[in-house]
Amino acid sequence: MNAKGEAVRTGFRRRLRGRGASGDAGMSTAEYAVGTIATCGFAAVLYKVVTSGAVSAQMQQLIERALSAQF
Repeated sequence: MNAKGEAVRTGFRRRLRGRGASGDAGMSTAEYAVGTIATCGFAAVLYKVVTSGAVSAQMQQLIERALSAQF
Protein backbone atom coordinates (compact mmCIF):
# COMPACT_ATOMS: atom_id res chain seq x y z
CA MET A 1 0.00 0.00 0.00
CA ASN A 2 1.30 3.44 -0.80
CA ALA A 3 1.78 6.31 1.69
CA LYS A 4 -1.33 8.18 0.55
CA GLY A 5 -3.57 5.16 1.11
CA GLU A 6 -2.07 4.58 4.55
CA ALA A 7 -2.64 8.24 5.49
CA VAL A 8 -6.30 7.98 4.48
CA ARG A 9 -6.77 4.81 6.52
CA THR A 10 -5.07 6.38 9.54
CA GLY A 11 -7.27 9.48 9.32
CA PHE A 12 -10.38 7.32 9.00
CA ARG A 13 -9.41 5.33 12.10
CA ARG A 14 -8.88 8.52 14.11
CA ARG A 15 -12.32 9.77 13.14
CA LEU A 16 -13.95 6.50 14.15
CA ARG A 17 -12.21 6.51 17.53
CA GLY A 18 -13.15 10.13 18.17
CA ARG A 19 -16.83 9.60 17.37
CA GLY A 20 -17.44 7.33 20.34
CA ALA A 21 -16.84 10.05 22.89
CA SER A 22 -18.85 12.75 21.16
CA GLY A 23 -21.51 10.66 19.43
CA ASP A 24 -24.26 11.91 21.78
CA ALA A 25 -23.06 15.50 21.91
CA GLY A 26 -26.18 17.11 20.35
CA MET A 27 -29.92 16.70 20.32
CA SER A 28 -31.65 14.66 17.66
CA THR A 29 -34.64 15.91 15.69
CA ALA A 30 -37.09 14.20 18.06
CA GLU A 31 -35.43 15.83 21.06
CA TYR A 32 -35.66 19.22 19.35
CA ALA A 33 -39.38 18.64 18.78
CA VAL A 34 -40.00 17.71 22.41
CA GLY A 35 -37.91 20.65 23.61
CA THR A 36 -39.78 23.04 21.33
CA ILE A 37 -43.18 21.79 22.51
CA ALA A 38 -42.12 22.07 26.16
CA THR A 39 -40.82 25.60 25.59
CA CYS A 40 -44.05 26.66 23.88
CA GLY A 41 -46.08 25.19 26.73
CA PHE A 42 -44.00 27.05 29.30
CA ALA A 43 -44.33 30.28 27.30
CA ALA A 44 -48.12 29.89 27.18
CA VAL A 45 -48.33 29.37 30.94
CA LEU A 46 -46.02 32.31 31.58
CA TYR A 47 -48.09 34.52 29.24
CA LYS A 48 -51.29 33.60 31.09
CA VAL A 49 -49.69 34.38 34.45
CA VAL A 50 -48.24 37.71 33.32
CA THR A 51 -51.47 38.85 31.66
CA SER A 52 -53.68 37.88 34.61
CA GLY A 53 -55.40 40.69 36.53
CA ALA A 54 -53.36 40.46 39.73
CA VAL A 55 -49.97 40.31 38.06
CA SER A 56 -50.91 43.01 35.56
CA ALA A 57 -51.94 45.36 38.38
CA GLN A 58 -48.72 44.69 40.27
CA MET A 59 -46.63 45.35 37.17
CA GLN A 60 -48.50 48.59 36.50
CA GLN A 61 -47.88 49.75 40.09
CA LEU A 62 -44.20 48.87 39.76
CA ILE A 63 -43.85 50.83 36.52
CA GLU A 64 -45.70 53.84 37.93
CA ARG A 65 -43.49 53.81 41.01
CA ALA A 66 -40.35 53.57 38.87
CA LEU A 67 -41.45 56.46 36.63
CA SER A 68 -42.33 58.70 39.57
CA ALA A 69 -39.00 58.19 41.35
CA GLN A 70 -36.98 61.30 42.28
CA PHE A 71 -33.53 61.52 40.69
